[in-house]
Amino acid sequence: MIRKIFCLALLPLLLATPSQSSNAWFDSQWTGSGAPDVHYVPTPTEVVAEMLRLADVGESDMVYDLGSGDGRIVITAAKERGAKGVGIDIDPVRVREGKQNAAEAGVSDRVTFLQQDLFTADFSDATVVTLYLLPDLNLRLRPKLFEQVKPGTRVVSHAFHMGDWTPDEETSIGRYNVFFWIVPANVSGEWEWRLPGDNAQSYRLQLVQDFQKVKGVLRHDSGLRPADRIDLKGDRLELTFEKGEGPRAEALLFEGRVDGDVIEGTVHRVGEERTPWRAERVPGTKMAIDEG
Repeated sequence: MIRKIFCLALLPLLLATPSQSSNAWFDSQWTGSGAPDVHYVPTPTEVVAEMLRLADVGESDMVYDLGSGDGRIVITAAKERGAKGVGIDIDPVRVREGKQNAAEAGVSDRVTFLQQDLFTADFSDATVVTLYLLPDLNLRLRPKLFEQVKPGTRVVSHAFHMGDWTPDEETSIGRYNVFFWIVPANVSGEWEWRLPGDNAQSYRLQLVQDFQKVKGVLRHDSGLRPADRIDLKGDRLELTFEKGEGPRAEALLFEGRVDGDVIEGTVHRVGEERTPWRAERVPGTKMAIDEG
């Protein structure tokens, strides 16, 4: 039985390519139990490139790599894309290695490495978060992502998914899978507004949210209607519905930026100019996206 358990523990390393397994160390991404959760296997360079491409990393980005190992992801982001980066790893050996590699790459002024526990670390200023952990750790980190980072933050995971949070995009590099998400704003609940020049009609929109997927029903003075289309990408919301019936029906397109309990943007009627639009969330109607 002991031999069987030992062999199973080594299986990920045995299945790795020679370049991976020759550099593999026991990584110490702790859960607080005092035992390591993840074996350190570096992300191949071609996968690093794909992760940064999917996230469209640029000079204005702050990239956080959670479980940073030798630091190659944030170092590459800084050297090849001009970004800033922070690598977080609880293993002091990995942190020292990352700092040394950053110095050798000439990016120590843009890259920092911290010896911290992923589950207590602060990465709230991230615009991009990269991961190469395990599915159960991704799921444990998921509520923390929604709690800490701003809507629109891009998340990229090498090899492992985020459970029922469907990726916005998924690609493969050879036998390696890469998953990409954009953290959505929380738009759940009920929203109210009035439109100028619309006989002061009142509108009340009820939204039900499943991560970035949103459904809604709009109530206004002339009736109740399901939204024809709702698109949520980060903090940008687009809503289309038809007002009226038959040949007198007109499509309205609402576009706005979500900022807490307020959406501000414009509404566009076919054949008319865009006009300002501001909606406010009804207190007490907001629901958590991910409670863990």
